[in-house]
Amino acid sequence: MSTTTTSTIAPAGTWSTDPVHSTVGFEVPYLAGTFKGTFRDASATLNVAEDGDTTLEGSARVASVDVKDENLNAHLQSPDFFDAESHPELRFRAEDLRLQGDELTIEGEIVIKGTTKPVTLTGTVVPPIEDPWGNTRVGMTVAATVDRTDFGLNWNNPLPTGGPALGNDVSITAELQFVKAA
Repeated sequence: MSTTTTSTIAPAGTWSTDPVHSTVGFEVPYLAGTFKGTFRDASATLNVAEDGDTTLEGSARVASVDVKDENLNAHLQSPDFFDAESHPELRFRAEDLRLQGDELTIEGEIVIKGTTKPVTLTGTVVPPIEDPWGNTRVGMTVAATVDRTDFGLNWNNPLPTGGPALGNDVSITAELQFVKAA
């Protein structure tokens, strides 16, 4: 059963992401900075019932990972990381979405490399607006942090000092524009 508190996220209906104006990305500590990437092929659906019950489902195709280097893209798709051949998608599903003002909390489950774990996303919602083409849109920005090793993404490269080159905590951010189905 889904939960919506104080106000609804959007009017009743089915809302799908606009792929041009939506992004799913990640970042992880690496060496002396941060390693960032995106999934070019990601989508989500927001279903809002008349009673306000809301579900959110999303996925990202692993083969669409982009870190601006083809060799690194291939390494991330290998069994060392996401194992695109055996696990072609990352998935997310939530039925517990709570909105207070414009602050959003989502309790759901994320599936990475075949492992399902609970995750809490927090973020904001932009209330419905009508675009110049007569569509109704809702914006949502959410983020969460997961430990990549909880999902079997254990590869690392030790530094000369003995520490790891790659951190375990991965920040995931989704900036989504949903368009209401006609």
